[in-house]
Amino acid sequence: MTQIFALHSAYGLATAVAAIDEGLLGDGETGASADRLLVPVVSSRVPETVVGIGADSALAPLRARFDRVDELEALLGPLHPSGWEPDAADLPLLERLFRRAWHLDGEIELCVQSPQVAPARTLMSLFPSARITIIGDGLMTYAPMRVALPHTVAARIARVVHADVVPGVAPLVASPTASVVPVPATAFGRVLAETDDGAPLVDGTGRPLDDGTSTVLVLGQYLAALGLVSAREEVALQRDLVDRALAWRPDRIVFKPHPAAPPLHTGAVRERALAGGMEFAEYRGTLAAEVLAHRLGARGVVAAFSTALPTVRAVHGIPIGSVGTATLLRRLTPFENSNRLPLTVVDALTREPSPHADPDRLAALVDAVGYAMQPRLAGHLRERASALLAALPVEERERYFSVERLRDLGLPGAPVEGPVRRMLRSTGGTGRVEQLRLTAAGARRRAGRVWRVMRGR
Repeated sequence: MTQIFALHSAYGLATAVAAIDEGLLGDGETGASADRLLVPVVSSRVPETVVGIGADSALAPLRARFDRVDELEALLGPLHPSGWEPDAADLPLLERLFRRAWHLDGEIELCVQSPQVAPARTLMSLFPSARITIIGDGLMTYAPMRVALPHTVAARIARVVHADVVPGVAPLVASPTASVVPVPATAFGRVLAETDDGAPLVDGTGRPLDDGTSTVLVLGQYLAALGLVSAREEVALQRDLVDRALAWRPDRIVFKPHPAAPPLHTGAVRERALAGGMEFAEYRGTLAAEVLAHRLGARGVVAAFSTALPTVRAVHGIPIGSVGTATLLRRLTPFENSNRLPLTVVDALTREPSPHADPDRLAALVDAVGYAMQPRLAGHLRERASALLAALPVEERERYFSVERLRDLGLPGAPVEGPVRRMLRSTGGTGRVEQLRLTAAGARRRAGRVWRVMRGR
């Protein structure tokens, strides 16, 4: 049996490797190990500007867990992996070509990230008999599927393997048919530690950062690029991150900016840190945020809603904080935006105090938000969503759910509808008044056909 790991992120690669180390990815029937092929994918819009997981030197120890490595781009050529959507008629031919190129013989298990989009979705259709495992990619794994997969694909998704960084909460992707395989946070942390080559930890000027100075790590996120905030608001957000860090009374702020963010972000953090009487340092190295926080001995980590937040807490026990989550929850559109559940989880974990910090309550919140996001694909969660919403105070409902969504789904907390709104409300894409009009038009057409038959026409 061959296991193909088509992965695009370092987080997903670390999750898969930790699962392999823990014996969680053996042959499902015999428990035996398999021939493992890593297929690194560069999903960036401009692949030439990034170093993929197949070339990143820090990830070499993780790639060594696989028997072979074959780049997908070597076969696709100039075609971007995210745009690889061949016609269905070409899939049998492509399967034979890929089997030959990758030396595949016998049974296959596909281990993929982001199953809703190419290239993962294409590969799942390309190998129609392959068993499918979804490898989690941080907090996005807790969101339900964005699109309905064909039954011939969905029926083969056997399990979801994810880093268990939010204990007690199960991911919703591929729920409820796929089994959930949590990778212990300790095992995940050991694998992340392997990506640290032990090189001196310094800022841009060569000043050492792992010198024992009391430090809070601030993680930048480029939210303006997602359309969630304006450029001016994002600069203000950077300052708020420093204000949140002050709660731990550090002597120094270390800022790890988003690679694509403008220098203005760094300037805002530097200005606020110095104004607060703290030292400032910028880190632009390659260490993952989780590893960097550990090397710094950070007293806390602050971000907007980075996946690194629950990870550093679960793996290293480092306190975490966030800013702006309530505002972002209100602005995030459409409601089914996949960022909603990462935002919800981080918000619930970092509020002080948080009514959803308990794992059971957080799991209920995740299920309710997941149902509201994708009611058709997560219909099995409606009862849990209704129970939670009926018990939530008004301010909590308004924090995580829009009134329009509650009304559309007929969930507790929705405003009472008048007769006109009930007539106009959509029931599956068509308003009821329009349904009545279409029904009447159909009745007239049928009556016309009967009349013509009776007259012998």
